Amino acid sequence: MIIVFACDVLGEENNGTTIATMNVAKAMKAKGHEVRIICPDKERMGQPGFYVVPQVNFGMFNGYVAHNGVRLASLKDKETIERAIKGADIVHFNFGGFLSHYVVKRCKELGIPTTASMHTQAENYTNHVFLQYSRLANHLWYKFLYRILFRHVDAVHYPSEFIHQLFEKQCHFKSNAYVISNGIQSDFRRMEVERPSELRGKIVVGYTARYSKEKKHVLLFKAMKYSKHKDDIVLLLPGAGPLDKKFKNKYSKWCKNPPILGFHDHSEMVRLLNCCDIYAHVGRVDIEPISCLEAISIGLPPVLTDSPVSSVSSFAVDRELNVFNHHSPRDLARKIDFFIDHPDIAKENGEKYLGLAAKFDFQTSMDKMEKMYLEVIEKNKK
Repeated sequence: MIIVFACDVLGEENNGTTIATMNVAKAMKAKGHEVRIICPDKERMGQPGFYVVPQVNFGMFNGYVAHNGVRLASLKDKETIERAIKGADIVHFNFGGFLSHYVVKRCKELGIPTTASMHTQAENYTNHVFLQYSRLANHLWYKFLYRILFRHVDAVHYPSEFIHQLFEKQCHFKSNAYVISNGIQSDFRRMEVERPSELRGKIVVGYTARYSKEKKHVLLFKAMKYSKHKDDIVLLLPGAGPLDKKFKNKYSKWCKNPPILGFHDHSEMVRLLNCCDIYAHVGRVDIEPISCLEAISIGLPPVLTDSPVSSVSSFAVDRELNVFNHHSPRDLARKIDFFIDHPDIAKENGEKYLGLAAKFDFQTSMDKMEKMYLEVIEKNKK
């Protein structure tokens, strides 16, 4: 089949939405399907399968938008859009925007089946305008996404039951829902690795997330002020994003040992996670925290936020040991210190998570995504 991914936002593979989108696209291509991707990324121009359209011009706000790593597709080149969707068997959306709204309506006119993934929460958007804690703003954003895109598609992919229930409750509707994990790659497993020199003899606390406000790295940095083991802890924080300079110039000074920062590729991430002693997932907003699942699937004892807009605490096997008060860096520090003080309990707790990857197997997830596309196409023929 010919599958078109219409991406208002794509960008580099340093955030959950882009990684999930590209994983599905690559998996479908590996299965023998033709994959076309519409996106506003100029560096993709000329690459096979990519149909590049102009970006939205935000005028005086272009600098701020670029700083946040957002490039939004415009409708200035409808000819390219039309070429991309011509002959498509199905069109899939990863983000609600101008491009998606136009393409989903064109698909209706042309009789092309459509699906969309709910990869992001309202707070991922509202944090850019400092309204991430506003219930009204977040509710209105969900309603906006529903109106411009999700009410029009033939099926909705939800990476977790958490976002399935949240989104449909917010918008008072029932979709043709497919709850399918984004999946964990099989190479995230426990292995013996040699620690780099800066980590030897240290206690390594890891957290993998985009450097943005809703990921709440600040809680982990603040916790270092209260930990009785702060002299021995090194924070391992792989990632990238708009707060990069603040991490390096401000937050790092709260740590006794320089944190390990910066973007790392997939194979390096497997090695780095195996250098960790504890994994602390502190992000306030998470639909399906794949980075956390990757870490705990190799047997790391986790300390997980109890944020009501994150699904991560649902993975805890022991809430007393593994879950902290998301308002309190002191409580986060206490949970980390407990595992450091009780290595036998930490080891036993971590081992309870070994094999978790089997429940979120990547290939199984990709098979389910393919099945969703085929079912929607078949149903559309009737």
